[in-house]
Amino acid sequence: NLPYSQTVASISYLSTMWRASVLLAKTIVPLGDRVLVQRMQVAKQTKTGVLIPESSVKRANEATVLAVGPGTKDHVMTLKKGDKVLLPDFYGAQLKIDEEEYYVYKEADILAVIKE
Repeated sequence: NLPYSQTVASISYLSTMWRASVLLAKTIVPLGDRVLVQRMQVAKQTKTGVLIPESSVKRANEATVLAVGPGTKDHVMTLKKGDKVLLPDFYGAQLKIDEEEYYVYKEADILAVIKE
């Protein structure tokens, strides 16, 4: 069992992800071999409660796939909605919708799928 604060944070994160994916599923469909992802949030506090300065917080390289394009005649898409992926430090087009940040990558630029 998770402590109450972690459970609330997990529920809040899942609720936000669900709302974002419902909104995006209706409004944004990547074209060709592109994939729409949302980076995972980086902890701004350690498990012991020590706050990490914002200047020290790195951008997360893990993301959740929210939508996948249809592919092209030369490229069949292998990723699917809900996959956890490892992203490169650069590339990707950034989108900001309702204060949330999303990124569009070509599937070939995504480094790996994270299996849990």
